[in-house]
Amino acid sequence: MIGIWHSLLDMKKYDEAWHKQDVADELEEYKQEVALIKKWSELSDVVYTYTRAKWSGHKISFPFNKWQYYLGEIYMIPKYTSRWLFYRLVGLRMGSPVKIHEVRNPHKVDKLNIIAQRNDLDPDQFLKICERQLKYWPLLP
Repeated sequence: MIGIWHSLLDMKKYDEAWHKQDVADELEEYKQEVALIKKWSELSDVVYTYTRAKWSGHKISFPFNKWQYYLGEIYMIPKYTSRWLFYRLVGLRMGSPVKIHEVRNPHKVDKLNIIAQRNDLDPDQFLKICERQLKYWPLLP
């Protein structure tokens, strides 16, 4: 099931070292968070990076137990699907011939510029549409 979901998101696959570092980075952010909802969000990020690595064909061990995996998965799916849909709609609104496959937090302007460049889109227009769409788009922290 999660493999099908990752195939839908169709994020770029990297080598095993990249994915291990990605999991380690997210695990560090999880350890630093103390607020309950934000901690759950960070747990979902760990689960996301772990399942993405597995989907990419790498054997990486999950740093927590099974119940934490499932708890993170419950938050992960709506969080990342909402972000993915957010960018798909922005691309449609811009008339982009390329379907945007992104799940980064659209509240971070520096990441929006990177996404615009990566998808060969006008950064100013991309940012403007993202800001307008953020006013009503349901995103989890």
